[in-house]
Amino acid sequence: MRNIGSRRLAWFLIAGCLAVLTAAQSANGPVLAAQDLEEALGALVRVRATVPAEATTARGLGTEREGNGILIGDQGLVLTIGYLIVEAEAIEVEGRRGSLPADFVAYDANTGFGLLRARGLIGARPLPLGDSSSMEVGDGLHVAGFGRPALEVRLIQRGQFVGTWEYLLEEALYAAPAFPEFGGAALIHDGRLVGVGSILTSFILPGVGRMPCNMFVPVNLLKPILAEMVRAGRSGQPARPWLGLNTEEAEGRVVVTQVTPDGPAELAGLRRGDLILAVGQAPVSGVADFYRRLWAAGPAGVTVRLRVLQGDRVRELSVRSVDRHDRLLRPAP
Repeated sequence: MRNIGSRRLAWFLIAGCLAVLTAAQSANGPVLAAQDLEEALGALVRVRATVPAEATTARGLGTEREGNGILIGDQGLVLTIGYLIVEAEAIEVEGRRGSLPADFVAYDANTGFGLLRARGLIGARPLPLGDSSSMEVGDGLHVAGFGRPALEVRLIQRGQFVGTWEYLLEEALYAAPAFPEFGGAALIHDGRLVGVGSILTSFILPGVGRMPCNMFVPVNLLKPILAEMVRAGRSGQPARPWLGLNTEEAEGRVVVTQVTPDGPAELAGLRRGDLILAVGQAPVSGVADFYRRLWAAGPAGVTVRLRVLQGDRVRELSVRSVDRHDRLLRPAP
């Protein structure tokens, strides 16, 4: 049974902490007028996707996915978080006028963004893109998803986010309190989109401990690649080498927690529980450092030398990397 009293106390404490943070910061976001907020919320849609069981991502993300999307352009162009729609064989969006089928447009593994296009009019004004680089800790924002009231939040941190799935953002946006339906949720400042919800994570609240928050992908990462994503389905940036492994960090050591079946890492002999000690001759000092050294080895297809500890034995393994996109099912034309 959940301790409701403890949860209420925790949220009371986090609200108090954020209030203190707000008072300590001079750059507080403006309060968005109710009419402007309502117009912004009209651009939000529900995204539902069905993915084949044989898809590479089905094992970790499931075959039935649901989250949020944001209308950002004419002709039904919707921005979402890519894991909702990657490898989808059928996509549906639901707006205030009802549901429409939609088509997959693009996915970018480096940022995590996904694009789709509704086959019809959503009946709302697109939400303009803001400037995520102008956000400062303490700024007031709104987080919203389709069919839910907007939540007033504060930006609590700008900083690195390290994903277990060969994913790294150098300057993600973190906001609290946490929004429960975070996948593809809109982070809104002054009536403009500044971030797209990715995951539920946590931060340290002094005197209390870890408290929930959301990580958002900054919208400024989309701007230089948006046109190419719409045109070609990809960002146009060089593909990074992908090994097909999940890792976690323990006291600065990189631990392999999962390997993708028939992926480069598994084929090269990596196993769950291995410790990655070095890329080439360069020792690694954490997961983020491992990713940077991996991606610096060359483009997708490069053979990466890894020094790993398997049990009590140190091994040198050569892993022939691939382009992550080549492992994904492509939508039917």
